[in-house]
Amino acid sequence: MKKLFQCSVLCGFMVTPNLWAADLQQLPAHAGGRVLESITADGSKAYEYSWPAVYFETAFKGDSVTLKFDDDQNNFQLIVDGANPVAINKPGKQDYVVPGLTHGSHTVRLEKISETQSSSGRFLGFYSDDKPAKLPVRKRQIEFIGDSYTVGYGNISPSRDCNDAQLFSTTNSQLAFGPLTAKHFNADYQINASSGFGIVRNYNGHSPEKSLIGLYPFTLHANNFVYNSNWQPQVIVIGLGTNDFSTPLNANERWKTREELQQDYIHKYTELVKSLQRKNPNAEFVLMASDHVNGEIANQVSKVLENLKASGIKKIDFIKFTGLDLQGCHWHPSAKDDKLLSDLLIKHLQSKKVW
Repeated sequence: MKKLFQCSVLCGFMVTPNLWAADLQQLPAHAGGRVLESITADGSKAYEYSWPAVYFETAFKGDSVTLKFDDDQNNFQLIVDGANPVAINKPGKQDYVVPGLTHGSHTVRLEKISETQSSSGRFLGFYSDDKPAKLPVRKRQIEFIGDSYTVGYGNISPSRDCNDAQLFSTTNSQLAFGPLTAKHFNADYQINASSGFGIVRNYNGHSPEKSLIGLYPFTLHANNFVYNSNWQPQVIVIGLGTNDFSTPLNANERWKTREELQQDYIHKYTELVKSLQRKNPNAEFVLMASDHVNGEIANQVSKVLENLKASGIKKIDFIKFTGLDLQGCHWHPSAKDDKLLSDLLIKHLQSKKVW
């Protein structure tokens, strides 16, 4: 799993600026994923984010709505009234007026589709001079914790060979298996995943001082805001291990043998799930792993499962998947693979009668 680097050139189109009408009011919004909310000088809300696949929703009755951006790093898709997504790529500090609206009731959903690992972006909200409508309220919550497979790394690429710009522009986290699964169940979701990171070891041993477990407690990747909320998912899906085991150990790494790495992984993974279970005692856990690396990843996850069941955790299962075409960037799952994984997970959750 290669570490994701954002492209240094402009991806897609820039929205054109418009004059900011003084009589527009900020509409109430529902933010999905890990988002840091703040109040600006004029009393309106701003939303800052780092993790993949965050999303924002509003509803109103009228014929006009403007989205206010402050993000020159990320790509988005805009869905109005359930229609096909419209791309808004690296908008920068811009106001985007949704075109072609007729008078009536409207729902608007903005979804982040790109991955950035060294920066955050801000969305400044939805604005209109029309009347707000009721926001969606979902009782179901599902969380996905993982690496590039969970991110949707290069999943819409037409080729396995990608440079940094191509990788950035062909990553669509909303087409990864997590959001597909959550949308099937009409659930709110968090995608707490980062490409190249593992439980104890990152891809090819890079950044040994970091891990997904180290990133996980924070709202932003800057690690200066601990995540605190009423988030209480009924399902937690974890897919970590590809980066821990997909490359041989290097001479300068702290594990001298593969067996030492495996034991460290099993111990840290077990402790991670235990800590999550203490915070979410009623959650159903699903551990996922591929059959890659001659079964090494799946074998270690099986041992983690044994440890957790022996400790008394009952609501936990393991899904080993196979048969992916890996046509995405750098031999990653394609959008077709993501659909396969989503169908597999949906079938499992339906069998468990989680909802």
